[in-house]
Amino acid sequence: MKLNTLTPVFKSIKSKKRIGRGQGSGRGGTSTRGHKGAKSRSGYKRKIGFEGGQTPLKRRIPIFGFKRYNRITYKVINLSDIQRLVDKKKYFKIDKKILLENSLISKNDKFKILGMGSLKVKLEIFANAFSSSSLKIIKNLGGKAIII
Repeated sequence: MKLNTLTPVFKSIKSKKRIGRGQGSGRGGTSTRGHKGAKSRSGYKRKIGFEGGQTPLKRRIPIFGFKRYNRITYKVINLSDIQRLVDKKKYFKIDKKILLENSLISKNDKFKILGMGSLKVKLEIFANAFSSSSLKIIKNLGGKAIII
């Protein structure tokens, strides 16, 4: 047996259907698309939300509310997360670079420190925003809360 003599098993490979090649092929005329209508035409593409001509749901439901275009969203970091970081890596200054290294924030995130949990060490923390409870806890320990 040689590689150049190998062939696939008989009837294991099917040839694709040749559509629209005349009436004698059995797939001419309407070319398996049925008769008339949008689906039989060339260039047909079903549009998202199309309901056969009936007014679609997205147009029947009224629009309400609004989105603030100038809203600032903060990634939230609790004091318990910072304490866990300090216990593990012995930091005394927490800033964006350190939080990025430890995957607590992404590159372009603005972050806010919240007062959930407790803090045991005096720290210098740099953040975009602080909650009033977190500020109180940091100041009571003699640390610094610096807004970037």
